[in-house]
Amino acid sequence: MSVVKSPLSETALKTVGGALQGALVDLVDLSLVAKQIHWNVVGPRFSSVHLQLDEVVATARTHSDIVAERATAIGWNPDGRAATVASGSAIPTVAEGWIKDVDAVRTMVEALGVVVARMRERIDATGDPDPVSQDILIALTADLEKHSWMYQAESA
Repeated sequence: MSVVKSPLSETALKTVGGALQGALVDLVDLSLVAKQIHWNVVGPRFSSVHLQLDEVVATARTHSDIVAERATAIGWNPDGRAATVASGSAIPTVAEGWIKDVDAVRTMVEALGVVVARMRERIDATGDPDPVSQDILIALTADLEKHSWMYQAESA
């Protein structure tokens, strides 16, 4: 059953819908990873890292909603269920237990690097079939790259 008629061709919908779905999965997982680290970070830089992690969570949650709503607007059903996120994310698993502040920063550099690389692939894939969705992906990638830059600078 299709309630929302897509403005895109079937081929374009598959490409763009898949890109938006992948972005949604990565953003939901990124927010969960950052929150898990946020709850367990320890060390001399606890306070600054703890607060910085909440900024990543806020960014990921805001953009995940925008991405999911865009998917719906083009007639694609977004899927943010736990099993879908767990099976579709490429972000490495976070260690269990307390996480030293330096390890937290290193983990976020890696996680953001993975997500940004995948977002850039989605930007390339969506340019021709749907510049509107591409624009959304460009904006969210810019925000993620800013977080990535800050964590990289912190780990230098």
